[in-house]
Amino acid sequence: MTTTSKKTTTTKKTTARKTTSSTARKTAAPKAAPVVVDAPAPVVSGPVMNKKELIEAVVARSGIKKKDAKPTIEAMLDVLGEALAEGRELNLQPMGKIKVKRAKELANAKVMVTRVRQSKPGASAAPTPETAPEAAE
Repeated sequence: MTTTSKKTTTTKKTTARKTTSSTARKTAAPKAAPVVVDAPAPVVSGPVMNKKELIEAVVARSGIKKKDAKPTIEAMLDVLGEALAEGRELNLQPMGKIKVKRAKELANAKVMVTRVRQSKPGASAAPTPETAPEAAE
């Protein structure tokens, strides 16, 4: 008989634990439903624009002579390259805001990972006094 009472006691403890765990499951917070997130679209690289094509595009758009545009564009590219090499952030609208995220020195070059944030066409950051509506009316 002593053996039977021990089994009953053990069974009651197990039952009590099951009751407690089932109660805890009922009061636990509901699980969140999974959310589908669209993956970023891959960027397909287009044709590369070299310095010669840049100079020709500037000449075509501005109407200045090629002999006047070439030294100006080369100087501008030198200044931009030096600024990026120093790790400076560039804010050149409408081209965008360029920030160096990581840089690594190699034997014959410096590799930089940059982030470019470009505003959407027609979007302005803040209204200027000329474009802001007058509050006096």
